Amino acid sequence: MKVSLRRLLLLGAAATVAASALVVAACGGDDDDQGTPAPTAPAGQTATAAPASPSPAAAYPVTVTDMLGRKVEIKAEPKTIVAVSPTAVELVYAAGKTVAGRPSSANYPPEAQSAQAVGTAYQPNLEAVLALKPDLVIADSVIHAQPALRQPLEGLPVPVIFAGANSYQQVLDALRLVGKALNATAATDKVIADIEQSLANAKKAVAGKNITAVAILSDRDQTLYAAKSTSYTGDILKELGIKNPADALPDAGPFPGYATIAPEKMIEFNPDYIFAITPAPPPAPRLASLIPTIPPFRGLKAVTSNHVIDADVELFVQAPGPRVKLALDAVAKAVGGQ
Repeated sequence: MKVSLRRLLLLGAAATVAASALVVAACGGDDDDQGTPAPTAPAGQTATAAPASPSPAAAYPVTVTDMLGRKVEIKAEPKTIVAVSPTAVELVYAAGKTVAGRPSSANYPPEAQSAQAVGTAYQPNLEAVLALKPDLVIADSVIHAQPALRQPLEGLPVPVIFAGANSYQQVLDALRLVGKALNATAATDKVIADIEQSLANAKKAVAGKNITAVAILSDRDQTLYAAKSTSYTGDILKELGIKNPADALPDAGPFPGYATIAPEKMIEFNPDYIFAITPAPPPAPRLASLIPTIPPFRGLKAVTSNHVIDADVELFVQAPGPRVKLALDAVAKAVGGQ
């Protein structure tokens, strides 16, 4: 049952809140040139590796198996790298390297902004990519898996690897792949160790609490969707052992791994925590501030306990990757006060 946020808000005193608050599709963050770019994470909070001492000299040529199962030979250590998704950009910088080209929607880390824009993640400009004369192109194993995007990238006359993430484990796998391809395993191993420590800390914060939580977002029509464990956000909750009642819902709507959620289902679930993801950046009203004003939701445990959390759309939806550490830290802080 599709129930719009606008319709719910009209039921109560919050009817005066601008209905246009959430107008950007939530999963458009990897290609948000047609919408409003997502907010950048606070300065200093980064999972990007600082430039590290080089790994022991790799014996090039090296053959890697990318995340689409393709074996790719890289003849020499890449010096000019083009990354064609925000996640791919972050993976390169986590390895202590830089990119010469990036999608125009990639805004993290800040130093990547000096790289040449080569189209968007969903519409990479292959002529612009080749104009940079790259030694390696890193595509996204999630965004670019479909034949219409994959085949043109595979046809480039330079080595192309596909690395991306739709789960916690895939973040680690992608870091290992990129580290090997770029002769930067020392740097990526350090990032992986930091992520694994954040997971251990977050699990400790959650342990013994028997917590239920639902992560929700809204599309441009203001329909509410809940993350299942087959989504990146839902997988983070699953990794932490947090019970997610939305897992029982069937997939529905435009976002893989998400289910349309009706008000009566939210009332039935009555979660301890709600992680509310706002697609549009400030000054648009935050979904976390709107949820408590919706009459059917006012009695929910998460609302009465002030446990409706404003979850960063970049960390939880738009740029799955090395900053999973920050997403884990945010959940641990929310549920365990850490």
